[in-house]
Amino acid sequence: MDVTTLVGAICAVVGILIGGTAAYFICSTGMKRSRERAGQSADQILDNANKEAEKKVAEAKAAAELEKSKAALQVKEELLKGKGELDREVKAHEREVQDRRNELRQQERRIQQKEENLDRKTDQLERRNESLNSKHREADELQAKLIALSDEQTAKLQQIAGWTTEQAKEFLLRKIEQDVTHEAAVKLRETEARFKEEADDKAREYITQAIQRLSSDYITDAAVSTVPLPNDEMKGRIIGREGRNIRALENLTGVDLVIDDTPEAITISNFDPYKREVARLTLEKLILDGRIQPTRIEEAVERSKREIEASMKIEGERAMFETGVHGLHPEIVKTLGRLRYRTSYGQNVMGHSIEVANLTGLMAQMLGADVTLAKRAGLLHDLGKAIDKDNEGTHISLGVELARKYREHAEVIHAIESHHGDVPPRTIIACLVQAADALSASRPGARRENMDAYVKRLEKLEEITTSFPGIHNAFVIQAGREVRVMVKPDDVSEDAMILLAREIAGKIEKDMEYPGQIKVNLMRETRAVEYAK
Repeated sequence: MDVTTLVGAICAVVGILIGGTAAYFICSTGMKRSRERAGQSADQILDNANKEAEKKVAEAKAAAELEKSKAALQVKEELLKGKGELDREVKAHEREVQDRRNELRQQERRIQQKEENLDRKTDQLERRNESLNSKHREADELQAKLIALSDEQTAKLQQIAGWTTEQAKEFLLRKIEQDVTHEAAVKLRETEARFKEEADDKAREYITQAIQRLSSDYITDAAVSTVPLPNDEMKGRIIGREGRNIRALENLTGVDLVIDDTPEAITISNFDPYKREVARLTLEKLILDGRIQPTRIEEAVERSKREIEASMKIEGERAMFETGVHGLHPEIVKTLGRLRYRTSYGQNVMGHSIEVANLTGLMAQMLGADVTLAKRAGLLHDLGKAIDKDNEGTHISLGVELARKYREHAEVIHAIESHHGDVPPRTIIACLVQAADALSASRPGARRENMDAYVKRLEKLEEITTSFPGIHNAFVIQAGREVRVMVKPDDVSEDAMILLAREIAGKIEKDMEYPGQIKVNLMRETRAVEYAK
């Protein structure tokens, strides 16, 4: 639909609206006036109405023409406004197109410049390639001349020296190798000497300081213990009728009781600290109770053994407290306490372990190592000696097995297995434990060298004796000059005891070396026990 048609339609609608309004107004006015002029005549009224209507229609037409003109003007304004916006949009689009064309022309010029630059660079590269090819040809010719000249000179040198090229190379390499080896050896000796001197000085300084800070008095354990008596009458009660009390006590504990002229005292003799401690506690209980007889002696021995077993944990905790080591497994603590009743070359192993732990900790502190781990390794390094009498293997292998079983630190396990050099030490803590072990064992008064050989001889004697069938128990007494053997009465008869004693003596003569002679004393005892009710 065009603009003219739209304007005509609008004018028609306006005219209709104005005509309707005028007709309504005329009618309403005529009716009003007819009521007002009731006295006027109908013709006069009609003429007046027609005139009024014509007047109103003329006014309406004039108003419609006016509205039509206003509408046409408004439409023209809208058209002019739309045309202006359209012109502005067209101009903006033309400017955008022009800007795009300018940008494309600039890109085109840049691409053309790049192409020109590439062409120039290509020409330069071609000229350079030609120059390089020329130089390569000249270098190849020069190299060929040099090779020929070198071959000629080499041939002349070989002719003069009488050596081939390989022989000359070998001679030069050998000469250089000798010179370098000599210089390296001299430097190495100088460096080793300097480092060794410095290391020795430092090691002496650290060890001296550690020993000075740990200047504890420590001597070897004795092989005897003394039990005080309230009076000399108690000696007779301990001996008993026909010596049955002292015989029962010696058989049950495996010690040798020396009752001599020493007033109010009994001496317990045995190389094993555990057996001496059992005998000492038993005697103290019997003396306190006053009722000394074989049955009481047997009960007291069992109570003493239980007390010692219970005290082993306390001894292990005491060692932990003295060294400041914490967090050990309860079984390791109990095993550590057994070292209280173990000696090595006459040196108490518990005291030795505590001393090694403290020495290792002091040296680790000076070297900046882990003090806690060093003390732990020093305290547990001889752990296997607590069980080596009852198990197969060396104290090192047994200690390593125990430490691994209860998940000890890897460095502690390594220190245990390397402290006697069975495996080379790989950590500083293992080296410190090895040094502290040697220091504790080698200082004056710490050990008796022949004590260990003596103890081993007595242990060997007990081992040989108990290897025969029918043996209940065996005890070495009198400093190894007598072995007292308890046989099982149900397995060994009175007549068989004579043959068994000869067999034991023969095996001892065959397998052992010892001074003097050893008495083999077999004992067979049958008991009948009944209770009166």
